Amino acid sequence: MEFYKIAERIKEIRKSKKITQAQLAQKVGMTRQTLAKLEKGEISKVSLLAFIKILDVLEYEVEIEEKKPFYYFDVDEV
Repeated sequence: MEFYKIAERIKEIRKSKKITQAQLAQKVGMTRQTLAKLEKGEISKVSLLAFIKILDVLEYEVEIEEKKPFYYFDVDEV
């Protein structure tokens, strides 16, 4: 998943839980301005710890899957 999609999803979840940027930022330990930039996709790097804290406050989890190859056919037959 692209980072900007993750950022958009964080914003959607936060709003659905009626949590302000200021409230989430305080609970996570970052500034509201940093969170706002993150939600807009203007920050392309965030620490894993900050990401985990955001998910924890929002009561969400991420499932990690094995990356599938680009091709879906037997390369030996091509």
